[in-house]
Amino acid sequence: MKLISWNVNGIRAAVRGGFAGFLESEKPDILGLQEIKITHAAREKEKFDFKYYEEFWNPAERPGYSGTAILVHRDAIQHMSGGIINGIGVPEFDKEGRVQTAEFEKFYFVNIYFPNANHELSRLDYKLRFNEALLKYAKKLEKRKPVIMCGDFNVAHAEIDIKNAKANIGNAGFTYEERGWMDKFLKAGFVDTFRSLNKNKIQYSWWSYMFRARERNIGWRIDYFLVSKKITKNIKNAFILDQVKGSDHAPVGIILK
Repeated sequence: MKLISWNVNGIRAAVRGGFAGFLESEKPDILGLQEIKITHAAREKEKFDFKYYEEFWNPAERPGYSGTAILVHRDAIQHMSGGIINGIGVPEFDKEGRVQTAEFEKFYFVNIYFPNANHELSRLDYKLRFNEALLKYAKKLEKRKPVIMCGDFNVAHAEIDIKNAKANIGNAGFTYEERGWMDKFLKAGFVDTFRSLNKNKIQYSWWSYMFRARERNIGWRIDYFLVSKKITKNIKNAFILDQVKGSDHAPVGIILK
């Protein structure tokens, strides 16, 4: 199975930028989208046509903000053993549409849009509370079957994951607190698939729209697939599709045996 995660920074903009062509060329079995920025009512007016995919949407209460969606290829629907759960049961996070869970026969697929700590770190405490609640939720799921978590974690874990590490220490997405939480996810038994299979590879998944950052490859790796240790042997490949445009983020993915 090919599993892909992509922060599209607005599904309408992504569709205008060739999203249908991306689906046609990559053909993911499961696709987790973050920052869809669309309400149910607005989406119904758009009448998206994602051929061969079942759509599951989890918008934020606030229009034009946050939100997640899962697209499952019709050939993969047969492997779903449960429905879709929106949220983790914590209202302050669930109202922003940040987490979706799809249950498959062999694993849970958890699609996540982690909060941004903001430039002035005004939401750092909120993000740290979210991290704690999310980890508890994932470990609870893991008692039943392995978990595959994907999404925009809004943190570059190590210096190899960011172009100008020294200059960004303490900035949102590269604070010691956020990076420490990434350590906690790994110590709790989840594996960073890209770094596990690409030990020393420098590749990024997000670039600022300013200063021609993407053209100059001044980026951050902040989009991840973390999986339960139990299924790491089934991960054949982990990749970043950094040539795919349409968002300030690149899609990231894994191939699962």
